[in-house]
Amino acid sequence: MSDLAAISGACIFDGENWFDDAALLIEFGYVTGIVAQSDIPDQAERVVLNGGMIVPGFVDLQVNGGGGVLFNNAPTLDSIRTICTAHAQFGTTALLPTLITDTAEINIQAIGAGVAAAAERVPGFIGLHLEGPHLALSRKGTHDPSLIRPMDATDLERLCAAAAALPNLLCTVAAETVPPAQIARLAASGAIVSIGHSDASYDQTMAAFEAGASMATHLFNAMSQLGNREPGVVGAVLDSKTVHAGLIADGIHVHTASIGAALRAKQGPGHIFLVTDSMSQTGTDLKTIELNGRTITRADGALRLADGTLAGADLDMIDAVNFMIDRIGLEPDEAFRMAALYPARAIGADGRLGHLRPSAEASFVHLSDDRQVQSTWIAGEKVWSLN
Repeated sequence: MSDLAAISGACIFDGENWFDDAALLIEFGYVTGIVAQSDIPDQAERVVLNGGMIVPGFVDLQVNGGGGVLFNNAPTLDSIRTICTAHAQFGTTALLPTLITDTAEINIQAIGAGVAAAAERVPGFIGLHLEGPHLALSRKGTHDPSLIRPMDATDLERLCAAAAALPNLLCTVAAETVPPAQIARLAASGAIVSIGHSDASYDQTMAAFEAGASMATHLFNAMSQLGNREPGVVGAVLDSKTVHAGLIADGIHVHTASIGAALRAKQGPGHIFLVTDSMSQTGTDLKTIELNGRTITRADGALRLADGTLAGADLDMIDAVNFMIDRIGLEPDEAFRMAALYPARAIGADGRLGHLRPSAEASFVHLSDDRQVQSTWIAGEKVWSLN
């Protein structure tokens, strides 16, 4: 594509407003404006779409794998490329490859792969999410209990160094096992600290937030629940004005009534946003997955260990968006923000991601009228197309 392009032929949602009979202007991979068709510069290359809508590209902060690759099993640059490519067909234009609890050696390899991906400017890669190993055994979920452990000084220094070396580093920790002093050090280093796989009390969780934790990992799942006398992690997240929270919207991980109640309870500026928590099955017909020597089976829209424990999600971002609209009854504008603007804001990247206003990266999804992905664009370049 030329340095200046105009994309038209579809309704355009910039993250706040809709524009009809307009064109998205892109220069050197960034949005310069949305103009009437009559105002398209003569020198612009014109790309005319066949109806539907243009919406900001989806931002997924929890992606364990895709395209047949699980990041834990192959923490390499090639794996990151494969994962980003697999998720592009579902509208994801920016993601954090996520490493589930593993050994220190695997963590080191994953961080090295992330640094290499940033240097190579892999389309769609915006950093890493290290989910564990500093979690609560009582809320381990699918994480291997033999690999869960406290955070020592070496771990802390490694994470702080990684935060400096990566575009974004998200660390999921348990509020009762990683003390406020360690959380404060991580946050000061530039890491985004998220509370998850935690059985912490309301007070412990709020102390973690006060120390610098700014997010919660997959709200409701693998955390202490909202009770009448002990609000737990869920209660602290909903009570906090500033903390953001990921949500797996598949109708399996969280009941629709709980999702609706959380949305009504959670007030900004911190928001609930969508994550897939997807595994290597995304974009494939895989029926089984291996993780830490254990088999995960894909059936009936879910991924489970042999004992029935949910192990990630059989979900992609466009399905999560459509679930929020069709099953929860959310307005499409807000569902699109939950998939793009709010996760970008949660990691402080909303200056360039999550919307299509001037100066934003020109990363967007072309959807049909029934909200199916037709093409996906990253920084002004088409990276996937249905046709």
